[in-house]
Amino acid sequence: RYISKFRPSVKREAQENKAQWKTMGPAKVAVPSPKNFLQKHSKEPKLPPRIKEPDSKKLPALSVPRRTDHPVMGIQSKKNFINTNAVAAITGLPKKPQPIYVDRRQGDKYLLETSGLFPKYIKKKDYGVTPKYVTRRNEEKKRAQKEYEASILEDLKKRAMKHLSDEERRNLLQGLKKNWEEVYREFQNLPVEIDTIPKKLYKEKLESQMKQLEHDIEAIEKHKFIYIANE
Repeated sequence: RYISKFRPSVKREAQENKAQWKTMGPAKVAVPSPKNFLQKHSKEPKLPPRIKEPDSKKLPALSVPRRTDHPVMGIQSKKNFINTNAVAAITGLPKKPQPIYVDRRQGDKYLLETSGLFPKYIKKKDYGVTPKYVTRRNEEKKRAQKEYEASILEDLKKRAMKHLSDEERRNLLQGLKKNWEEVYREFQNLPVEIDTIPKKLYKEKLESQMKQLEHDIEAIEKHKFIYIANE
């Protein structure tokens, strides 16, 4: 029977690392005293003891006068309130009546401003003025468009692209339209009955040419700036 040569060392290591209370806990445990039993409300939080403040003889400040306070006497004003009020009434602007409306001849009165019938919003100072955020957004849009165009121009310069002038673009567009008319004239001259393969192929060829010319014409009319590669 095979016996490993490491058997003695394994047994020795197991004996050294083994303890009597390894899996069962310590042999001796401190037993609680019977006097330390759980009492009622013992686990509730306790507040610190209340400190009684000494009585202060100073009373808080009151907003009303005291019984012992006396009013200030002997102050007189030389202002003539009757004349002052009369002058203010004569020189003052008359008070404008508040606009109202009634629902019927003997009905109740209601304020016109809060009824929704009075166009008070069109009398605002900023009525009809473009909001600041719209103006700012338009300026940012224009600036972004300029930056994009500048980057495109710089890129085209690097690639040695040629920009078509308005006259060249107009001539190119007229030439494409003239070619389309010629192809369309040939398409109109086709017979009504197409029963052979060469006629079908010729018709498909004319249709593809017309479609390509229409696509080119639409692209040139849609884009104002056209660039072509220099050969």
